[in-house]
Amino acid sequence: MRRFLDRLYAASGALAAVCLAAIAAVMLAQAAMREAGMLLRGADDIVAWLCAATAFLALGHTFRRGELVRVGLLIERLPPRARRPAEIAALAVALAFAAYMAWAVLRFVYDSWRFNEVAQGLIKIPIWIPQASFAVGAVIFFVAVLDEFVVLVRGGKPAYERSEEERRAAKDFSETL
Repeated sequence: MRRFLDRLYAASGALAAVCLAAIAAVMLAQAAMREAGMLLRGADDIVAWLCAATAFLALGHTFRRGELVRVGLLIERLPPRARRPAEIAALAVALAFAAYMAWAVLRFVYDSWRFNEVAQGLIKIPIWIPQASFAVGAVIFFVAVLDEFVVLVRGGKPAYERSEEERRAAKDFSETL
C-alpha cells in the first residue's frame, strides 16, 4: 500500500508539472502567433484550466514534502510532550477540511456532468472535463492528509517532517528564503 500511495503522490506531482509546462507552451505559442498576426483561439480558457489543474494536482505531493503552509511554526515551539497531540489535532482539522473539500468538489463536478454544463469561453466543451483535474487533485490531497494522520496516530513520523529533516541535513534552507 505504501508503494502505491507514494507512486500516486509522485504521479500527481508529475502531472502538475506537465500542466505547468503546458501553460508555458500555450503562452509561448500565443505570443509567437500574435507576432505572426495570428490568433490562438481559446488560449485563455486552456491556460485557466491548466492553472487549476496544476494547483490541485500538486496538493498531495507538496503536502507530503512539507512544502505547503502548515502550523509547524507554532507546533515546533511546543514542548515535546504537547507537540504530538497538537500535531494530531492540527492534522484532524486538516483532514476534516480536506474531506469536505473533496466531497464538495466531487459533487460540483457531478452536477456539471448531470446538468450538461458547457464551458462559457471560446472552447465549447462539457465543463466537467477540465473540472475533473480539480476533483482528482482534491481527492489525492484528502488521501495524503489521511495517510499522514494514520501514520502519526500509529506513532510514526509524518513524511513532511522527514522531508524537512532531510533538507536541513543537506543544508538546504531554500524554504526559509
